[in-house]
Amino acid sequence: MNHLSIGLLSILFLASACNNKTPRGDADNGGLFLPDGFEALVVADSSGPARHLAVNANGDVYVKLRINKGDSGNVAMRDLDGDGRADSIVRFGDYPNDGSLATEMRIHDGYLYYSTEKVLYRQRLNPGELIPTSPVETVLTDDHPHGSHWHITKPVAFDDRGNMYVPFGAPSNACSDISVTPGGTPRSPGLRPCPERELHGGIWKFPAGKTGMTQKDGVRYSTGVRSVVGIAWEPRHGRLFAMQHGRDNLHMLWPERYSPWQNAILPAEEMLEVKEGDDYGWPYAYFDQDKKANMLAPEYGGDGHTPSGDTTLDLPAQAFPGHWAPNDIIFYQGSQFPARYKEGAFVAFHGSTNRSPYPQAGYFVCFVPFSNGRPTGAWEVFADGFAGVDTIVNTSDAKHRPMGLAEGPDGSLYVSDSRKGKVWRIMYRGPKDFDASRLKGMEARKSLPHLKTPDPMSDNLFREKPVPGAKLYNTYCASCHQRDGKGDELRFPPLAGSEWVNGDPARLVSIMINGAQGPMQVAGKSYNNIMPPFGFLRDEDITEVVNHIRSSFGNQAAPVTPKDVSAVRGMK
Repeated sequence: MNHLSIGLLSILFLASACNNKTPRGDADNGGLFLPDGFEALVVADSSGPARHLAVNANGDVYVKLRINKGDSGNVAMRDLDGDGRADSIVRFGDYPNDGSLATEMRIHDGYLYYSTEKVLYRQRLNPGELIPTSPVETVLTDDHPHGSHWHITKPVAFDDRGNMYVPFGAPSNACSDISVTPGGTPRSPGLRPCPERELHGGIWKFPAGKTGMTQKDGVRYSTGVRSVVGIAWEPRHGRLFAMQHGRDNLHMLWPERYSPWQNAILPAEEMLEVKEGDDYGWPYAYFDQDKKANMLAPEYGGDGHTPSGDTTLDLPAQAFPGHWAPNDIIFYQGSQFPARYKEGAFVAFHGSTNRSPYPQAGYFVCFVPFSNGRPTGAWEVFADGFAGVDTIVNTSDAKHRPMGLAEGPDGSLYVSDSRKGKVWRIMYRGPKDFDASRLKGMEARKSLPHLKTPDPMSDNLFREKPVPGAKLYNTYCASCHQRDGKGDELRFPPLAGSEWVNGDPARLVSIMINGAQGPMQVAGKSYNNIMPPFGFLRDEDITEVVNHIRSSFGNQAAPVTPKDVSAVRGMK
């Protein structure tokens, strides 16, 4: 890729501005499977670990990167010759990058908005400029202290009434998480009332256009919302929608109440039609997509069968299988696609990390048809093939993970990839009178391992592996560190080749018993998360899983004995 000066870029771009035709797709659609009549091309192959993206009125593409430190956390792309591919890819952004959950990239009212974990920024876009030269303005700062396990992404949505909406995420699963410390128990009862609902676990409304704000400058619009990465305003009927990530670790924390199969498919990922005053139940309840009901969370006495009993809680507008990770939502406004796509929403599912021992799932873009401004209850496979492999055993098996969605000025749909920063442009060239028969091939893809509901027995990938250490690892560790021991490249460090695994065995045993939290360097990379303690396991069980870790994934460390584990447990 050419990295040209801004002045030369502007000259070249103006010279090619007359070539505004929608380009042809790649012969292989960039590796994607699409409904008949659609095609795709690769705009950029590797811009860096991308989050959300936005497309300007002149076709320039802006991408937010996930970086933990340094500057230049944004990428700008420009097509100079009209072939649809980015001829120039330029890094920019003079602002601190304070975490791997940096998310937003959105254009609104002439400004480019982008966010880190705790701060929302903006810059005015001047005509002809690829890289904005206007001052960086701080729109909103999350001024609360947070632990490493908080969901503190800062996506943003703007309505047509002068308001801006931003979620303030909650701890991982339940309000008891705030009391988890090394030596504690991950099964502690939930707090009721939950104090975190006062300033977190909800969506706040702010005046659009203002800068220098903190949370106190807004009002709590809704509550009981655990984690939102994708949020958007539906303009045809004037409604706010948000995609909620459901909770994790039902089986790991409550194995006597939830089976590994339940853990894989529950709870639902939710599309919320968010209205002022709504309460979606976190942390007291979660939504079960099969029972179509809010269920009592186990930290509050739930067992997978007991409804929440709180009839004041709101229900999602649409529910999806667990752990698919809905990371963006967009309402199509263009005229290039058939008219049916104006009545509905596209959702990017980033893909699961914790469905073990069943295949990981998601990793696609779906379309949710609407009627009268609300989902019909059906969902369609719109773009698939991002992972490049099926069955997906470990998250690291997936070549690409769809992350962000944006609409171009000609009505093309853009999709970003969080792994390498690949960007696709999806276009339509079929007849305008779109026939449902064009969806048959995509409907058939719902039977593939990464999209279907797994069978409890036949789809258990490790049902014939009786090794105790491996079974314990798959039960308690694989949802984070993955079955191949490589982690997920974002939150959970690798065990393969780790100095924490192959070094002093007492240190690894202590982490298993007491848990760990806070900053940690693993294989030269920084991580800052929380691992719950597993001291409730017997010494023999901890021995088995530690030895499995120290002898797997390429590790060849000496084994430990139950006596070694007992000695570490006895240390004060």
